[in-house]
Parts: sequence; structure tokens; C-alpha cells
Amino acid sequence: MQISFSKKNKTFRLDTENVSYVMMIGPAGELRHLYYGAALGKDDDLSGFAHRFDRAFSPYPEGLTPDDSLNIACLEYTAFGSGDFHNAAFALRKENGTAVTSAVYKSHVVTKGKAPLPGLPASFAPEKEVQTLEITLADSFSGAEIVLRYSIFADSDVIARSVKIVNPTGQTIRIEKLMSAELDFDSASFDMLYLQGKWARERHAFRTPLQPGMQGFRSARGSTGHQYNPGVVFAAKNASELHGDVYGMLLLYSGSYAVEVEVDEYESTRAMLGINRENFTWNLNPGEEFNSPEALLIFSANGFGGLSAQSHAFLMNHVIRSPWKHVKRPILVNNWEATYFDFNDDKIYDIAKAASKLGIEMLVLDDGWFGKRNDDRSSLGDWFVNTEKLGDFSKLVKKINRLGMKFGLWFEPEMISEVSELCKAHPDWVLSVPDAPRSIGRTQMVLDMSRKEVVDYLFETISGILHSANIEYIKWDMNRNLTEIHSAALPPEQQGEVAHRYVLGVYDLHERLLKEFPNLLIEGCSGGGGRFDAGMLYYVPQIWCSDDTDAIERIPIQLGTSLFYPCSAMGAHVSVCPNHQTGNTTPFKFRGDIALAGTFGYELDVAKLSEEDSELVREQVKQYHKYNDLIREGTFHRITEGFGLGNIAAWCWVSADRKEALVTVVHKLNDPCSQSPVIRIRIPGLDPERKYTLKGRDFTAHGATFMNAGINASADLRGNASSVLYHLKAK
Repeated sequence: MQISFSKKNKTFRLDTENVSYVMMIGPAGELRHLYYGAALGKDDDLSGFAHRFDRAFSPYPEGLTPDDSLNIACLEYTAFGSGDFHNAAFALRKENGTAVTSAVYKSHVVTKGKAPLPGLPASFAPEKEVQTLEITLADSFSGAEIVLRYSIFADSDVIARSVKIVNPTGQTIRIEKLMSAELDFDSASFDMLYLQGKWARERHAFRTPLQPGMQGFRSARGSTGHQYNPGVVFAAKNASELHGDVYGMLLLYSGSYAVEVEVDEYESTRAMLGINRENFTWNLNPGEEFNSPEALLIFSANGFGGLSAQSHAFLMNHVIRSPWKHVKRPILVNNWEATYFDFNDDKIYDIAKAASKLGIEMLVLDDGWFGKRNDDRSSLGDWFVNTEKLGDFSKLVKKINRLGMKFGLWFEPEMISEVSELCKAHPDWVLSVPDAPRSIGRTQMVLDMSRKEVVDYLFETISGILHSANIEYIKWDMNRNLTEIHSAALPPEQQGEVAHRYVLGVYDLHERLLKEFPNLLIEGCSGGGGRFDAGMLYYVPQIWCSDDTDAIERIPIQLGTSLFYPCSAMGAHVSVCPNHQTGNTTPFKFRGDIALAGTFGYELDVAKLSEEDSELVREQVKQYHKYNDLIREGTFHRITEGFGLGNIAAWCWVSADRKEALVTVVHKLNDPCSQSPVIRIRIPGLDPERKYTLKGRDFTAHGATFMNAGINASADLRGNASSVLYHLKAK
């Protein structure tokens, strides 16, 4: 890794092992983007790559020529209203109402290491393994300074970016837009790939050609949401899983965000992502600074698979902090689909006892254990044990621990029920607009997490519960989005800050709980996968992937999620059939093979399983222990194209030393037009010179054979919802 600056050419260059990123100071002091892609020749000069030509109706800085117009240049971070008519990366408003900005080079510094972002998730590494470039740009209209930060890492090709706005003036500056990263291309010959969906069908990969004009997606929900994910990929037209240039942008943020893409009349492309400017403003007082969330730039010349491998490794090594990230997670059973709200201590203990006999390692008590909670209409916020249901709570936990099982508990900290002791005591803690109607979702409202006293209350009550018994895991849920985003604690001119302050409050509560309980395993959740983002992974090592536990439905959900996120981050369980979300019935083995691709567990009443299914649970438990190290630490490959949306889907994990591989192949539905289709699975990532044995089969071949000729899986996939695992080990 190396960051260099050429005084002669006024160029900055960031080089990792396989990637180069180049920019230069332009004639008006603007920062121009020159190149991003596969590694360039050492010390080569790219200053000639800067666009310089005249276009009609393109103004230019005073004292320069029409060739120097900002409107026709690829820029690094763009201002508003001073010559570039494209989408701007930031917007600042002075007290006199002026919103025009500029971004002119002032200074730069290169340092070893990488400083954390106050109150925000951010990538990290030991000081000797990361370098950071800070470029300070000046806004001559407001007097603000815009600090662009770029970090590169010794073991990765990912570039981490963020922006800081500093106010050295004597006036308050109002931030009205702040993108975390901008990426300009001198071409529009790309497909845009992003993750879209809805509740119970999250993160399906969608690929579409770029079109002239504005395109993109966003969340205005106060969280990242089920509908889109805060990441985007720009892919060459020929890009596939294994081949082609792809450029990824991923935001480390869990609130309202926007991905904005503009293709102009000259077929240039500008992409940016950051906080959604809708319902966002920030008053920056004299001497203060404001930090944007961090964004990751991920380039691969080896297709979507190469990008995913980069992203997975980076998130594992440089974003997820949990002591659990390289540790086998306990196999859990969650009582939700077994009991819903209808349970008592005896029923929970019976589930735990049955589970322990099957090799399951943890019982998670879901919704309904607190306050007077017997349905979803009351008690959120009242975080004290319902003794009518559970009796002596600590005694119950001890009994379960004596079975050799860990104990986990469900919380929904950010929510409040109107029928609750907390709402009676603190009605002003609810996000709501004074003297105006309120929206109700799932018969609950949202706590004002922007207030310190709210976060303090939640920390005290939750930590009190965690101290009261041996609770080693919590499931952190969030079952509705933010509406009426207004805080009773802030003046009118700061109401645009509430949504962002809410996210900071959520992060702060996580930080405080993890400081108090450093070994606590937290699983994120938001109605399933409604807040599955890299920002949350900074605090939690795994997130419930979706409320849809149907195994067939889970295939495109999990494979879409794998575009950016590692398998170990995906909560995945074997559920009961007929499935509670879809009504579908699939074989128990099939459900287990799909759930194996994430953090494994069960969402059913194990006490009611048939002996046949109980034996399958025992086998799946053994299978999990056999393969989890490989699944958690190995390199993940999607073998089939289309991110699991086709009838046949296959994926695999290959160990770092390439001595072992596990392949999963699934067949969803019988094809009436082909009685015996040939299903050939070519396995990527092996050592072509090494010989591998297909375990359980009398077959040995070189890696090159498995990679190019593959395995004929046709005979192993019989009927609807069938699956097969292939285990390869080097001789």
C-alpha cells in the first residue's frame, strides 16, 4: 500500500496490491478524479487524463478558459451553484441565506493509522497496516472547510472514505446535504446492480442498465429498511460472477440514506451515497465539526465474486469488532414460532430440555417475557420480567444452564407501547409532532433515541436484566420505522437533526452495553432484515436475515445478501413446515442445507418433532460442527449466476489454504420440459494442480478438473426442493 503526491503533476495516488486510485488538483484548485481500477504502472503520470474541452453552456472559473469548465470534468467531491450543474455532493447554507459553495484545494496530509469517527461505526486496523490521506478543501462562500479522508489497508484493496465539515467562522453554517463518497466515471456503459425487496423478501439482487438522467434509491424510514440496501455496484456489461470490472460502494450507516446516480448528456456518470438529505439538516456552530458516515469503495477485475470476496474479508477483518466474529456461534433454538406469546416457565424449560437432547446449545426466549406483554399491544419499554409467566427468572435461567445450554433474550429497545408504564411516566419520550396526529405501526411507537436520558434509561434497565441472570445473547429487534420525526428536547431550528441523532443514540446504546458486557453476543434484527447494514455489523457480528424462514425463499435472500456481507453475519434457521410465512412444505434436510449457509439455528418447537425429524436435527448439528469453521472463515463463491433467482442454485466455500471445499447445490422445482436435465457444477477457487477427493464418493481428480469439467449433480437432485452437499478434501 502506498499514498503518494506528485508536486510536479499535482496528482494524488493511492495504490493497494491490485488497485490504483488517482486524482489531481485542477487549474481552479478543484479536485479532479482521474482513474480508479486495476493497478497501474509504478510512478506513471496520469495528469493527461484530465478532461479539457469546451462544451456549450458550460461556465468556467473566472480567469481560465472554457476548456476548464467544472461542468465537463470528472470531479472528486462537487460543490453546488458555482459552475457544475450535476448533482452536488454537499450543500451548505450561510446565515445570509446563500447556498452557493465551492471546493478548492487548501492542503493535505498523509498519516499512518486511521482515527475513529466520533459516535459512528468505522473501519479500523493496526497503525502500521493502514495509511490515511486527508485533503482539505475550502469553501470560499461559507468559509467552511471540507476534509476528504481516504484510507487504504495493507491486506485489502478496499478504500475507506468519509468527509468532515469544519466551521472555523464566527457564523452558524447549516449543512443541508452531505454525501460520504462520490465516484465519477467518464462513461455510462455500466449495469447498476443493487439489492431490493420488501419485508420477508429482502435483498434480491437486481441488475439494470444505466439510463440517461437521475436514478437511484433511498430510505426515508429512519433506518436502512427492507426495501433497499445502502450499497450499489457498477458493472461492465460483460461482468459475471468470475469475470469483468465491477465497482462497489457500500455505506456504513443504519439510518436514512440515499444512493444517487446521474448519467449526463455526455454519457458521463456520477454516483454518490450518504445521508438522505430529506428531513436532514445540521446546524454547525462556530468551531464545530460534523462527520459523515464512512463509505467503502470496492473494485474487482474478477466480477461479482471478486467484489464479494473483497467485501466479506474487509468487513470481517476491519469492521466487525465482536470477539465472536472468528468463533463458532452456539446453535440456538428460538421459541417464537413454537409458542408466540403463549408460554410460561415450564413450557420454555420443556423446549430447552428437548433441545439439549438434540445437541442444540442455546435457548432464546423471544417476545412476551416482560411487563404485561401477552400480545403486541402493550408493555414495550417496560423492561422488567413478567413473573406471572416466568416466576423466578434467574432460577429458570439456571435450570436451563444446568442442561448445558446457554440462554438468550429478545429486546426491542427503541420502541414504546402507548399502554406501558414508561409511556405513562414519560409521554414526551415518544417521537411525535406537538398537537398533531401520530402514526401507529404494529400498535407501537418509537422512542426518541436522540435524547441522552432515553438512552440512559434503556442502558440502566437492559443492563439490570443482563446482570440479573446468566444471559449470553440478546436479539435486538426493531419492528417499525420512524414517523413524525420530532423531538420535544430540541428547538425548532434543530429538528432536522433528529433522525441522525436517533441513529447516534442507537449506536451509543450498543457501545455502552458492549463495554459493560464485552462478551455479549448481540444479533441485530428489524422485522427480520430491515436494518441489515455494515454500520450495524460494527456493533453486532450477525443480523437476522429475514422473517421469511421458508427455505426456497431464503435462497435468493441469502445469496443477494452475500453480494456485500459474509455468511457468518446472516442469521439463518430451520423452520417448521408448513412454513408460517408462505405455507410451503419442504424437506427437513433441504431446510437444514439452506440454513447451514448462515449462523445456524432452529425456529420451531423441538419438543413436538417426530423421531425422524429429531434424528435429522442430530445429523444437522453434527454437520454444523463439522463445517462451520470452513463456512465462517473460508472464501465464499456463488457458483451459479443470478444470485439464486434461478431454479438451480449453487454456492461453495473454499478454505484459505485451498485444501478443502464445501459445495451446496439446490433444485427448487421440477422442470416439466426436461425429465433428466444435466446439472453441471464447476467449482471455483480450488488449486488446479492439487488433487482432491470427493468425500463419500470413489472419485479423485485435480482441482483443474473440478473447476472446468465440474461435478454432474443431476442424479443427486431428485424432486422438488432437493439439495446436495459435496465435500472436497485435498490428498
